[in-house]
Formats: sequence, structure tokens, C-alpha cells
Amino acid sequence: MNTFTVKAFGTESTTADLKEMNIERREITATDVEIEILYCGVCHSDLHTARNDWGGTIYPAVPGHEIVGKITKVGSEVSKFKVGDLAGVGCIVDSCGHCESCQHDLEQYCLNGFTGTYNGHDKHLGGHTFGGYSQKVVVNSDHVLKVPENLDLAAVAPLLCAGITTWSPLRHWNVGPNSKVAVVGLGGLGHMAIKLAKGLGAEVTLFSRTPGKTEDAKQLGADHVIISTDEAQMDSVKGKFDVIIDTVPYVHDVNPYVTTLNISGTHVLVGYLGGLEPILNTVPMILGRKSVAGSVIGGIAETQEMLDFCGEHNIVSEIEMIKMQEINEAYERMLKSDVRYRFVIDMQSL
Repeated sequence: MNTFTVKAFGTESTTADLKEMNIERREITATDVEIEILYCGVCHSDLHTARNDWGGTIYPAVPGHEIVGKITKVGSEVSKFKVGDLAGVGCIVDSCGHCESCQHDLEQYCLNGFTGTYNGHDKHLGGHTFGGYSQKVVVNSDHVLKVPENLDLAAVAPLLCAGITTWSPLRHWNVGPNSKVAVVGLGGLGHMAIKLAKGLGAEVTLFSRTPGKTEDAKQLGADHVIISTDEAQMDSVKGKFDVIIDTVPYVHDVNPYVTTLNISGTHVLVGYLGGLEPILNTVPMILGRKSVAGSVIGGIAETQEMLDFCGEHNIVSEIEMIKMQEINEAYERMLKSDVRYRFVIDMQSL
């Protein structure tokens, strides 16, 4: 297969800084589109992959799965896009297409494993996929999204991971105007959960450990803020919430939050992968038919639904723009939660 070379930013090892490098992209096939990348959001998954925090990173690694750009080429069989269209690419660039999950537009749960935008198996070129910290990307058109033209394109980029990661559980658990939703953690995911839940008409509460986030949360759309370290405040919301979106990215005690669920309520983990400590107490779950569940990103159709919803309701992420050359500093700041609320790379700086 013919290829072409583009500039990218990636890392050669767990301890090496990201730096400029050249990577190969495939020339488009009949079903592909080529996208000039304008903006790429910076996700915690990028950092975890670059530093092999989860294991399994293949080097050199080029992260980035919150991609917004402009289509520069279309394959001969592509009908829904044309050159010049705005386009988005999220966390998935391929899936098997025929398993039960894929047949139900749940590519994120592909039973044969979806192809990640980076660090996935590249069935075209062999080796592994490279992400959006690069000048261009070539993707099967079935996994490319239409971007509303009325929105700030840079601020759209994080919707393709942080947005869909919180939208999917809100939709699955039928959040609407009569729902009471709580969000745990106010970061890249948490601020989108507040905006989207509010957009769906829910009454929204933020759980936070720090009172200093109250004003920010209310500006984003939260109706209430509960300080989770304040026992009296936690007691005041026992049995209140239909859905809790938990965005905390590290091990933490979910038991206090489960008690705040209504009958048949669900606490959804979207930020943390791993074991729970201390042990999950099943008493309130059994006595109240309460659930602790998990959710990951969303399928292509659901992601398009989310983008269309954001276009109609003028919802985008709160971002800080950086140049590509500032990515290593941005990673260090992310570890300190020093960003409100998502870094986005201006890819024209590459």
C-alpha cells in the first residue's frame, strides 16, 4: 500500500519527552477520507499511553484522539463527505462491523476489539495506529463525524472523548427534564457531564472535595454543589439522585456516593479503571436496588448524536489552547490538575 510522510509529535519510551518525528500515513482507499488536523484535544489517556501507565504501549507512540479538521481527500466510494468538509475523529478508527455490538452501533464494545485511534492494530499498514498529534490522518469514512459549523472548532475537539464519555451514560440511563444527576469531580470529564446533563434538562449537582470549585460549577450549569467531605451535606442528599457520573481517575471510595442514590439509581464509573477500595458495601445496593456500573466512550452514531445536540444547544468544552511544542509542559500540568478544563493543541503550530 502506498504511503506518505507527515510530521507528528510522539515519544520513543516511557521516560522520553514527546518530540517531533515523522510517521507514515496510508494513501486513501475507496472508503477512506484524508483529514488535515486543525485541533487536537489532550486527554488523560494520551498521557497514560505515552508513559505506559496501563501497560501495552507500543513505541513510538503518537497520542491524540480528540481530532477536528478539514477533509482534503475522499475515496471513490465515499458519499457522505466531500473535500472541504469539517470532520471529527474520536477514539475509534475501525471495528469489526459485524459482531452484535457493532450491529447495534456500539462499536466501543466491539466483541472483536475496536481499533483505537492510537496504539491500535493498523490492519492496513501493519504495526500500530498513530493519533492526532500529527498533521494529517486517514480514516475509514464510517468512523468519521460531521462537525457543526456554528461551534468553536477548537472547543469541539474534547467533545470527541470527554463529551461522548459523559453523554453515553446520560443517554443510556435516560436522563431528561425530571432527572436528578450528580457529577463526581470537576475536570475535563466532569465539566462536560455538567454541561450535557443540564442541556438535557436535568437538575445537576456537583460533588467536590473543595469549596473553591463552587462558583465554577454553577457557571457551568450546576444547580447545587455538595462538599463530599462534609458529613452533614452528604446526609442532606441521601436517596436523592437517579444517576451519578463519577469522573474521578484514581482509586476512591464510592460507598458514600451510593447512599445518595434514589431507589433504582445508578453510580456510573467513567474515569477510573481498576479495583475499588475500600470494599464496595452491597447493603444499600440490595436494599435500594441501586447499581454501580461502568461506561466507556460511545459508538459512532451516538457520538454524532452528541455533536448534533451540542450544535443545537451551543455546548462546547472550556479549553486552554497550547502549541504542539508545549505538550510536555501540559502533561506535567495535567498531573497537577492545572487546567480549566481541557488543553487543545493548535496543530498549525506543528
